[in-house]
Amino acid sequence: MARPIWSGILSFGLVSVPVSLYAATEDHTVHFRQIQRGTSDRVRNLRVNERTGEEVAFGDIVKGFETAEGEYVVVEPEELDQISPGRSKTIEITGFVDLEQVEPIFFDKTYYLGPKGKEYGKVYTLLQRALEQANRAGIAMFSMRGKEYLTAVRAENGILTAHTMHFADEVRDPHREIGNLPTGDAVVSDRELGMAEQLIEMLAVDWNPDDYHDTFEQKVHDLIAAKQSGQDVAAPEAAPKPSNVIDLMDILSRSLESAGRPADSGKAGKGGTSGAPARSTASAEPTRPAAASRSKAAAGGRSSAGGKAPAGGAKSAAGKAPAAVPEDLSALTKAELYRRAGELEIPHRSTMTRDQLQAALEEAAAVAEGTERKGAKPRRHLRAAS
Repeated sequence: MARPIWSGILSFGLVSVPVSLYAATEDHTVHFRQIQRGTSDRVRNLRVNERTGEEVAFGDIVKGFETAEGEYVVVEPEELDQISPGRSKTIEITGFVDLEQVEPIFFDKTYYLGPKGKEYGKVYTLLQRALEQANRAGIAMFSMRGKEYLTAVRAENGILTAHTMHFADEVRDPHREIGNLPTGDAVVSDRELGMAEQLIEMLAVDWNPDDYHDTFEQKVHDLIAAKQSGQDVAAPEAAPKPSNVIDLMDILSRSLESAGRPADSGKAGKGGTSGAPARSTASAEPTRPAAASRSKAAAGGRSSAGGKAPAGGAKSAAGKAPAAVPEDLSALTKAELYRRAGELEIPHRSTMTRDQLQAALEEAAAVAEGTERKGAKPRRHLRAAS
């Protein structure tokens, strides 16, 4: 079991519960020891009195604020606790906010909150479930290790978490910090924007944190193992080159091809670039699905294994001749299925999984077949997710 890094009282209104704060993340960075070159002798950092050159014990070191050159006001740790005795032991929630209103830049670090004892489980569960139902986070202030924190307390996966936040005056203005931000003079054509949006949709994935790993850490371990066994060190990977603005259309075209979308065999018009990707009817105008539509698709677009295909696929395809749909779509890749869905203007296709794309195409084919039969009811042909 992990040891808490802070203990105190979590309160909202007149309700309070003793809690402990635990680190929610851990560092897997490869750590090296400092040694003198050509030897195995470790090099240590010592706390040394710069006037006498003698080492100073940790317990003899105090905090000093310099008021003038060589003059300090000494502040003891207990004196810092005395100026804010309540906050050093209390996380007091003063309001509840919708986290969607808080920009990600304000969040710093995440901690787990747990009840200090089993006897406080009911009050802890009350706050956790209330926050979950309200879909809000409690905003609080508390002090830890001589620093005051703005904190958001929220319910996540059946527990309470505390997210320390930056204060507004700690967040830098990018327009003051960055001297070469693009201005209104940067012109992006509708075609370039449309192709970039298609590329984003082609590379859309479902978020699964287990799919991502620290590859650099593994390469460090491989480097150490290679040097230890006397093997040659692998050559470094070539760094990507900046995109040439003049060849931007060609770069976008090749990016779409590498993502699985076939390129246009015809030549572009005057001023265009040959080899541009085919623009389907659905992408004649840049596709910009609203956030609400994406949320609705995410909520209602369950996989076919759940017994429901993504809504809207059949409706949009009705009344128009669909592209040839093979009898067995299971042999096609997600990119190929996505292209066919674009030709049929199936909405929300960018949020669909491969199985949802296949189900929507099969349903569209069934609707088209029913339309040709003049009023025949379309059959629901949904293939179970593999």
